[in-house]
Amino acid sequence: MKPVLLWSDALLFLLMAGVLVLVWSMRHEDWLRDPWRHVMRSRIGAGSALLLVVFLAVGLLDSLHYRERLPREAGPPGATAQHSGEVLSALDWLLTDLRTRTEKTYSAPLATHLYVKESMKGPDGREVRDYPPLQYPRGHLLGTDKVGQDVLYLSLKSIRTGLLIGSLTTLVMLPFAITLGMAAGYFGGRVDDLIQYVYTTINSIPGVLLIAAAVLVVQAQIEAHPELFDTAAARADVRLLALCAILGITGWTGLARLLRGEVLKLREMEFVQAARAFGVGRLAILSRHLLPNVMHLVLITVVIDFSGLVLAEAVLSYVGVGVDPAMNSFGNMINGARLELAREPVVWWQLAAAFVFMFVLVLAANLFADQVRDALDPRMERKS
Repeated sequence: MKPVLLWSDALLFLLMAGVLVLVWSMRHEDWLRDPWRHVMRSRIGAGSALLLVVFLAVGLLDSLHYRERLPREAGPPGATAQHSGEVLSALDWLLTDLRTRTEKTYSAPLATHLYVKESMKGPDGREVRDYPPLQYPRGHLLGTDKVGQDVLYLSLKSIRTGLLIGSLTTLVMLPFAITLGMAAGYFGGRVDDLIQYVYTTINSIPGVLLIAAAVLVVQAQIEAHPELFDTAAARADVRLLALCAILGITGWTGLARLLRGEVLKLREMEFVQAARAFGVGRLAILSRHLLPNVMHLVLITVVIDFSGLVLAEAVLSYVGVGVDPAMNSFGNMINGARLELAREPVVWWQLAAAFVFMFVLVLAANLFADQVRDALDPRMERKS
């Protein structure tokens, strides 16, 4: 096999490395370690963290990409090996049975026959209309879609897209929100007026229209330069990164406004006034005194925004301006299932699977954010 490293894979692994370094540095700092112990001691915090770790493990496995080597044909010795144009992942390898066991079309969860009738020969040789048996009876826990792919496999493959949309968009958003929000609150005056004007202008533009226009421009550039992408996965990956960047650039205003209000209050506190009296520089006050006191707001908002971004991807893909249609995502699953609700009988399991997986992911993130808020917010009274 030939390893393949997509841009999103590299960014995701760098993010995980940064988290591990942060966790390692917190081991000897009681004031950083104790709040997280408080989170993990609660049943809700530990349970939601476990669910998030499971989703993260699936996403990381799906980020280990490779291309299979094609069978060597008869030719001169030492010829260069050829590899498939399809990019697979470690998750695909683990779920080989689910990926390769396809049916003709729809089948209900744990069914033994197809969901639609076909013309087939009966025992007496006559042509009858009946439900043909599946190639793999009771082998599809959540059924199959229109082209016979396993819905459980599609749901697991969609987890990586949701995680990337939430995490990478947050990385793009944080520098804008923290820098501009704290600067507006601390410096005030014209700096505050200018920053408020910027994020008020951004908020006045309809978000969906702005995102749709930017995505369409990026898509046009991708189609105009096909020679830059050797696989379809690389092309879809660039569109995903562009969507993350667009969502991050347009989504920092809420956190910036929140940080501005908090810094307006903190800059009048005694410890900040004392730092000014001792001649501490502005950048030092912002980084050493104000930033640690607003980090609980940043962490809570990041987790909550993560949930909103996962849902935003589903909405954008539903209207056709989300990720690449060839990429597995919850939005594409919902978009593909919308016409199935008009069938008779109704094909409900693909929409239900996307809903359940999104619901569990978003619920776990929100519950974990609540526990983080209780542990990190100094104004919250901790329960023993």
